Amino acid sequence: MPDLTHEIAAGYGTGTIVCGVDEVGRGPLAGPVVAAAAILPPDGLPPALAALVNDSKLLKPGVREELAPLIRASATVAIGIADVGEIDRLNILRASLLAMKRAVEALGVRPGVALVDGNKAPDLACPVRTIVGGDAASLSIAAASVVAKVERDRIMAALARTHPGYSWERNAGYPTAEHRKALISLGVTPHHRRSFGPVKVALATQGTEKASPDSGFEK
Repeated sequence: MPDLTHEIAAGYGTGTIVCGVDEVGRGPLAGPVVAAAAILPPDGLPPALAALVNDSKLLKPGVREELAPLIRASATVAIGIADVGEIDRLNILRASLLAMKRAVEALGVRPGVALVDGNKAPDLACPVRTIVGGDAASLSIAAASVVAKVERDRIMAALARTHPGYSWERNAGYPTAEHRKALISLGVTPHHRRSFGPVKVALATQGTEKASPDSGFEK
């Protein structure tokens, strides 16, 4: 379970503001990449909450949904988003780092140190420590991962209502069999990442990127 070892090593508890940063959504074929930054309170999360917070990938959806508002109520949390256009223009790695940067900047306070999940550091106005597997090791990164995952899932569920048939409310835009099949049968939407291989294949199959004025889908 994640704990405060990395936070304490970075100065947490001695007056240094330490934030954890994580992103969600590098792998999907559709939708934005979403990052969150979380600053835990000086006295830590409530013990009962801290005992439940973990890497969002290891938590069931219902548990994440319950934990996210509790984390927001207890910690200072901010969201950063990079949209599909930015993903296609910059590439997914750079867009993910941009979303992280936006999340930290949206905190309203400048951290003394940022703990970032992974091995690539966003361009921040504070020192950065990257931690591979940080969402399973650092409590602040794990808290950020839960908030980011819940936020992105809600975005994709909302997009699913306006673009039915791709099952984004279930797959969050990831390349499941049903999503890939819908890409071919229904076409490419404005929310698909055109720089990703399966979307390129779908566009080639359709033979054109001209949008339908009625559906908003690419035919």
